[in-house]
Amino acid sequence: MKKLSLTTKILIGIILGLIVGVILNLFLPELFKTLNNYLFDPISVLFIKAIKMVVVPLVFFSLVAGAAGIADPKKLGRIGIKTIVLYILTTAIAITFALILANFIEPGVGTSIEKPVEKPKIEAAPSMKDTLLNIIPENPVSAMANAEMLQIIFFALLFGIGMAMLGNKVAQVRQFIDQGNEIMLKLVTIIMACAPYAAFALMARAVGQAGIDLIGSMAWYMITLILALLVHMALTYSALLSLFAKYNPIQFFKKMGRAMEVAFTTSSSAATLPVTMEVAEKDFNVPKSISSFVLPLGATINMDGTAIMQGVAALFIAQLYGIPLGLEEQLVIILTATLASIGTAAVPGAGLIMLTMVLQSVGLPVEGIAIVLGVDRLLDMSRTATNITGDMCVAVVVAKGEKDKEEKAA
Repeated sequence: MKKLSLTTKILIGIILGLIVGVILNLFLPELFKTLNNYLFDPISVLFIKAIKMVVVPLVFFSLVAGAAGIADPKKLGRIGIKTIVLYILTTAIAITFALILANFIEPGVGTSIEKPVEKPKIEAAPSMKDTLLNIIPENPVSAMANAEMLQIIFFALLFGIGMAMLGNKVAQVRQFIDQGNEIMLKLVTIIMACAPYAAFALMARAVGQAGIDLIGSMAWYMITLILALLVHMALTYSALLSLFAKYNPIQFFKKMGRAMEVAFTTSSSAATLPVTMEVAEKDFNVPKSISSFVLPLGATINMDGTAIMQGVAALFIAQLYGIPLGLEEQLVIILTATLASIGTAAVPGAGLIMLTMVLQSVGLPVEGIAIVLGVDRLLDMSRTATNITGDMCVAVVVAKGEKDKEEKAA
């Protein structure tokens, strides 16, 4: 009998977890509580902790190696500008699709909020000024200890640029960085061997807690959001791949399967980063110098799926409260959600924190977030898969552009 691939095992784990979660929620709620306390929750927490354990050192080593590997400062600047422009562009397109579909489907129309909704316990969203000022770390070690991803990225890029400028003088440091990167990737391979079991536990816990009734009451909101995610991936990413990378979109999505499954089960772009980088280099032949630069950056600032959620949720909440939003207010949502996505942490549920900024920008009640909290964990899985797919799309496009430029120069 042919040995099952890791991708197949993860998919089996997701399906079994979904079935078990539904059965326990509907028929055996008390048993679910027991199993969740002693099985699902511990396995889920341990797996997420294990994979997050390698994220910070992996981001640091990979970005330093990537920046140092692009020895030409002009090339580094060109790749950096192209990457950031593509990330911001795809995010703006994503939120636009979200608003168009939410206006057309009107998921909140027909239902009204008759009584005050309990205010959810969500931290205040940082201002854009604070986000920009906090990019430069006062203490790089402290930034790594607290997993401040933007600060880590900034320091790692400077460190790598410094290495590139010094050349052979820091050959031993370069060797240490490269070997450290290899060690981190090996640790990821070991941890990912447990992914099928973690996928089962994560899915069973999410479905068992959310419940069918709660999901049913949010059906149109969920349909609108998922449809926006699919439309964005099918149109935006396919167009970028076809026009700028000359890559078959169908083949692209087939190769993305394993990374998307991990993103779906972990709901974390950062936790999926090691797998995304492996897929980029092995399946898409993206040079390590580009993948180790573009993908860690994308895991932090490219949040297309999160931006779509913020757009759909904002209109959904406005419709529930009967608050009309005109073209001007919706343009403000596009701008705010695009900028907010840059500061969204690549961890589960962080998009809800940034949603407060979007709601406040157009005068919508922040209390409305409590309405979407119930199903957010399930939707978080889908939008994370979109996030990392966008990262890979940009990496493939950038790699193709650099390859063409090198061929012309040769």
